[in-house]
Amino acid sequence: MAVDPSKYETAMPIVAAHLAKIERAVNRTRASHAGQLSAAVHQALAEALQDEGAQRVVPQVVEELACQISGAATGP
Repeated sequence: MAVDPSKYETAMPIVAAHLAKIERAVNRTRASHAGQLSAAVHQALAEALQDEGAQRVVPQVVEELACQISGAATGP
């Protein structure tokens, strides 16, 4: 399926801004909650995402990020 390049150019700044919000939330949560229990990290990350206005993140992504921040993640 072909995508109109003009739509890409319009969408990318919006996507980039959303990803920057997620990155700020993750960095802030990592700085304050690294190594803590996954449930506590998950709650802190959810709050940080909401504070950044980026609460629309796939739940599985939030869970995986929380596991990585807590140090509970296994594998590559």
